[in-house]
Amino acid sequence: MFTLRKSLSALAVAGLMLGLGAPLAAAQDYQLNVSTALTPEDPIYKGLEQFRDKVAERSAGKLEVRIFPSSQLGKDEDVLEQARAGANVAVLVDPGRLAVFVKDFGVLGGPYLADGFEGMRKVVTSPLFEGWSKQLHDTSGHQILSFNWWQGQRNLLTQKPVTTPADLAGVRMRTPGAPVWMETISAMGATPTPMGFGEVYPALQQNVIDAAEAQDTATHGARLYEVVKHLTKTHHIGLITGLVTSAAWFDGLPADLQAIVREEALSAGDAASKGTEDATATVDADMVSKGLSIDEIDVTPFKEATAGVYDKLGYGELKKEVDAILAK
Repeated sequence: MFTLRKSLSALAVAGLMLGLGAPLAAAQDYQLNVSTALTPEDPIYKGLEQFRDKVAERSAGKLEVRIFPSSQLGKDEDVLEQARAGANVAVLVDPGRLAVFVKDFGVLGGPYLADGFEGMRKVVTSPLFEGWSKQLHDTSGHQILSFNWWQGQRNLLTQKPVTTPADLAGVRMRTPGAPVWMETISAMGATPTPMGFGEVYPALQQNVIDAAEAQDTATHGARLYEVVKHLTKTHHIGLITGLVTSAAWFDGLPADLQAIVREEALSAGDAASKGTEDATATVDADMVSKGLSIDEIDVTPFKEATAGVYDKLGYGELKKEVDAILAK
């Protein structure tokens, strides 16, 4: 995790870059430390490796990307704050965490928004999304490199079978702390309990929580199948995530490096998303072989239960704009 001294040093460097202009380029003059809660086995991590390698190749070694899996640099929220302060860090985050700074991002984390990656990609490469990104840059000090990192559809992880929202009454379920996630899980019938993803395994093991919800590749990578009995295919949230860095750090890059990191982030996000889709059946089969019950259900009761989430959080009109993009 970054120390205060390192953060202050990053701020000092950012201040020099902003005050004096970009420094003279030399080999490995620039470094970006990328954080993710995921493990190296996750397909998304493979995409980050592609991003690292292609940036090094196209920048002729002037920009080095280093990857830190399993939240080694701290919780996602902490890394976002480091980026906001000007540190040379980036983090792969869900839109709910960005909604703290620009509310409109939260709609992307809403229940049953789009059907799969292609639908979500249409939204996050649209002019509507670019407007949110500019607002984020200007108001919070964050820069989105790309937001097309599909981590799959999130499903329920419980100790007992689940077929309707009533089965989740009184169940303490881990979820990220963003309002749209919390409201979705509450509407589904459970009691939302926010905590870092790295804390989920011991919390389930020690009965601090009763359940969790995650995409299948992350469930497999974190070995959560060892501490739950059922994975129920609710597909309640399609998890699209983005690579977010410091606006001050990004603005201090030469224009050619800015273009490289954005282009390669988009390309790597597409590759990682394809990897996620390919990996889901494989990890499901492996988890079943290890004793996890994977249950297919009729999700209609959950769609009906969560339909009011958008209006309740003030996203009703914005969802109509998203629906129009998806209909094209």
